[in-house]
Amino acid sequence: MLAYVIRRLLLLIPMAVGMIVVTFGLLLLVPGDPAAVLLGPEASPEMIANLRRTLGLDDPWYIRLGAYFWQLLHGDLGRSIFQSAPVSEIIGGRIGATIELAVVALLLATLIGVTLGVLAAVRQGSLIDTATMLLAQLGVSMPVYWLGLLLMLAFAVQLNWLPAIGRGAPMPEAIIAALSGRPQVLWDSILHILLPALALAANSAAIISRLVRTSMLEVLREDFVRTAYAKGLRRPRVVVRHALRNALLPVLSVIGLRFGALLGGAVLVEMIFAWPGLGQLTFSAVSQRDLPLIQGIVLTFALIFALVNLVVDLLYALVDPRVRLG
Repeated sequence: MLAYVIRRLLLLIPMAVGMIVVTFGLLLLVPGDPAAVLLGPEASPEMIANLRRTLGLDDPWYIRLGAYFWQLLHGDLGRSIFQSAPVSEIIGGRIGATIELAVVALLLATLIGVTLGVLAAVRQGSLIDTATMLLAQLGVSMPVYWLGLLLMLAFAVQLNWLPAIGRGAPMPEAIIAALSGRPQVLWDSILHILLPALALAANSAAIISRLVRTSMLEVLREDFVRTAYAKGLRRPRVVVRHALRNALLPVLSVIGLRFGALLGGAVLVEMIFAWPGLGQLTFSAVSQRDLPLIQGIVLTFALIFALVNLVVDLLYALVDPRVRLG
């Protein structure tokens, strides 16, 4: 297993290089001048030209790309054009909020999806099954920004149950505060993250519920399930301890892929709910054509996605002894 992990980690190098080259090439095709955006509409052509030379924007593309790779070899992601700060510091200050939102959304999606999928499979053809599949269809079809606005309108504006925008204390700090006798800090963090996490989790929950239902229906027809019933085991025990355990194996890989999708969907959700993560940062960086910051964000997302998939593969091998990593 160690050799497999090392090989997978080494594969991150060409993947990162490819992502950087593709992102750099796409940014060259995007219209707009970072120097003109930075100086504003009243800047003279001479001022823009001087700033472009200072930022190195007039250098040939291969010189700029080579300089960026040289910086990466020294652990430097560059400096943001607009914030005049190291890209690593800017991303480091935002990445925690995005990962927190994506993790909570993944937990909600898994909990909701598995629960609905099991209920639909156990009650196949019933009203519960029909309602679950209808909800899954809605979850897959509804755009995340539209669902986010509906949730905000219902639970924040009309019912006033949950805050509409913003973030509470970071979840690790909130948990420590709760253990120290201040549970209201944790409660405030939960209330703030609930709406954006639900909006982000809906699509993944729908996909997981469909997959769990299909997998459960296949497992429930297996001989070992009929044998468990023949031994006199009660239905809840058969479903949870025998059928569900085997039905969840194909779901593990999907959960890893959904985490990457949640990171991508966080861009829109963070804009809607004013969540101070990488999503808002990505939007501002793209609108300003802040090339070093965009490249740093893309590289960060790619590495997180690759590492999550590696962890999922390792978990799959641990859960299912039949899987051999090679």
